[in-house]
Amino acid sequence: MIRSMTGFGRSELMVGSRKYTVEIKSVNHKYLDVTVKLPRKLTFLEIPIRNELKEYASRGKVDIFISMEDYSESTVCVKYNRQIAEEYVKYFHQMSQDFSLENDAGVSLLSKCPEVFSLEEAPVDEEELWQDLKRAFTAAAEQFAASRSLEGEHLKEDLLLKLDEMEKLVDFIGERSPKIIQEYQDRLREKVEAALADASVDENRLLTEVAIFADRSCVDEELVRLRSHIHTARESLQKGGNVGRSLDFIAQEMNREANTTLSKSSDLEITNHAILLKTGIEKIREQIQNLE
Repeated sequence: MIRSMTGFGRSELMVGSRKYTVEIKSVNHKYLDVTVKLPRKLTFLEIPIRNELKEYASRGKVDIFISMEDYSESTVCVKYNRQIAEEYVKYFHQMSQDFSLENDAGVSLLSKCPEVFSLEEAPVDEEELWQDLKRAFTAAAEQFAASRSLEGEHLKEDLLLKLDEMEKLVDFIGERSPKIIQEYQDRLREKVEAALADASVDENRLLTEVAIFADRSCVDEELVRLRSHIHTARESLQKGGNVGRSLDFIAQEMNREANTTLSKSSDLEITNHAILLKTGIEKIREQIQNLE
């Protein structure tokens, strides 16, 4: 299975009085770069979430957005700080003695003193929260992975078509190359005969010039390597898996061979087809950047 690095998944899950919403989206990136945005109450789950994501993606810039809405009647509790209350009572008693005043501090006054009572979020069962959130995350992640796989299959089909087009260009250059040597020899003979008029043509000298031209313009090795790279790329796409990096390297090698072919060309038709070949390789490289 070929997967794109572009994908999106979303899920909502209601468990008891809590509603979980998970969104996962990704774009191209050289490595796996994950950003997780969580409510403060769920920050302790960031590492488990990152670990879970590795089951669904190995490359790409992935953004994960998670929210939790709690519809329970009360999500806070009152905390009584006995130690601080004792401190207040002790100092009330000391003030009464220091200034010969009646100690009329009662519970009502004491309860209004700072930090005696405080409101805190009600304690939660972290394992229960994780299991509930994990269900929502898994649903979003599976949708996310499915979208990447679907896009990956579309890219695969497009890349295979482009490889077929490239192979046709390589075949044309391979068929055309031997002909330009014969054409060069014919043109050279005509020029020499016209220049020498009635004098005989030195066949050895003529063949030497043709051999030099043939050696300078020969692209047999480049075409063999191009065909090999096309075959390897096609096999990788058919096999599937995380092929983005290897295909990017193959495309670079293809471009190198196409450049050499173009630089050796002295024939207009070969030049035009080599330019089309380079254009096709560039299109392939752009598409490969989307593959995981």
